Amino acid sequence: MAAQQNGDAEGPGGHEADFARALKELAKGEQTAAAMENHLDNVERKIEELLKQAEEDEKKMKQGKANESTSSDTTTSTGDQEKST
Repeated sequence: MAAQQNGDAEGPGGHEADFARALKELAKGEQTAAAMENHLDNVERKIEELLKQAEEDEKKMKQGKANESTSSDTTTSTGDQEKST
């Protein structure tokens, strides 16, 4: 009964088997963590690309609106000058 209280109920090689199993699971966990880190890096890279593209699109849109308002102001003033001559 003393063997059961000390955790030696599995026999003399039981602890080594548990230790080997724990190391194997640890290695598998490390591989999983590395794969997740790689995946997250890829997701982060894609998010950064999308944000950059969105910023560029926003700048183009603002420039387009600014050009439209400038050209409509020019057309109106030019048209007024032609009418007066």
